[in-house]
Formats: sequence, structure tokens, C-alpha cells
Amino acid sequence: MAELIKIYEENPNPKQVQRVVDVLRKGGLVIYPTDTVYGLGCDITNTRALEKIARIKGIKLAKANWSFICADLSNMSDYVRQIDTATFKILKRALPGPYTFILPGNNNLPKDFKKKKTVGIRVPDNAIARTLVEELGNPIVSTSIRDADEVLEYTTDPELIYEKWNNLVDIVIDGGYGDNVASTVIDLSEGKQEVIREGKGSLDIL
Repeated sequence: MAELIKIYEENPNPKQVQRVVDVLRKGGLVIYPTDTVYGLGCDITNTRALEKIARIKGIKLAKANWSFICADLSNMSDYVRQIDTATFKILKRALPGPYTFILPGNNNLPKDFKKKKTVGIRVPDNAIARTLVEELGNPIVSTSIRDADEVLEYTTDPELIYEKWNNLVDIVIDGGYGDNVASTVIDLSEGKQEVIREGKGSLDIL
């Protein structure tokens, strides 16, 4: 059964953050708040944890298109090829914020993502998510949690999330009510500026 841990975004408690990070390092699955919907995530370097998420989502790990939650732009550069000035300016304007950017991956991608030519990068405007990544030392892979009927209604109440997921994950973080609108997804790979999905983020940044 999962632990339900309350963490306040204004001032995340270091002891509680460390507890979550310890679970992530051991291959645990965590549901955590972002600046959009709640995410289901794990350490991107842990194959066993990645496979667990793939099973929950009913897909093969090799076909998963999950995003990487990063703490900042420098964190992102560990896994993304060098980008041009125009692309960097868009990222600088938009992040941290409710966006997922599709960017060209580099040769440092973790082994389970080596065959990917692109990677989805998120730097959420949420101190809990970014602090977890900072303490972990590498990004968290992330996928949004959806209601079982697959309608684009996202679960927002941490206590209801806990009731539904407590046998599937190790920790549910209660960071307050989540949003019910996903991030805006923009493909900036290979010189593109293509909107894949309109969500919470404004397109004025392009």
C-alpha cells in the first residue's frame, strides 16, 4: 500500500522530499504534482521502474513517449543535443511553465531511451516537482494520470488519487489540488515549431 505524503509547494519539507527521493532511487513509483495535472513518475535510469509504469499504462516500454521532468534548462542539456539560439529563446521564455517541448535527444540518453531520436522535456512551474529532481540528481520520467474512462478528465484531488492508486504505486504526494488541463506540447526538433497539443500553456511564446 502506498504512503500518502503531504508536501507544501511554498516550502517543500527537506525530510519529506528525501523520503520520496529514497523511494525513487530504489525503483519506486511516485505520483506527484506539477503545474498542470498530477504525474506518475520514476527515476529515468531505473529499468525495472520504467517497466512497471509501462505495464500500468498497457504499453511496451520501447514504444513509450513519456516526458522528462527537469529542474531547469541546464539539467535539460544533459539529454538534449545543442539547440539553436531561436529555440533556446523560446525555452527561456516558456520555462518553468506548463509546456512539454519535443527536442532532439543526444547520446547521453539513459539506456532504455537510446533509440529515441527526440525526447519530451518538462520544467514545471512547481517547486515540489523541481526539488525532487534536484535531490534525485537526474530527471524523473513522467506520464499524466487519467481517469479510467480515458476521457480527457484528469484526477485532481490527491485523496481520490490515493484511493485509486494506492495498490499500484509506492508514494502519492499530496501537493494540493491539481489542474485538469494538461501541458501544451510543442515540437521544436529539427527546426520545427509545431504545436502537437494545445493545453494550459499559451502559444504566445512562439
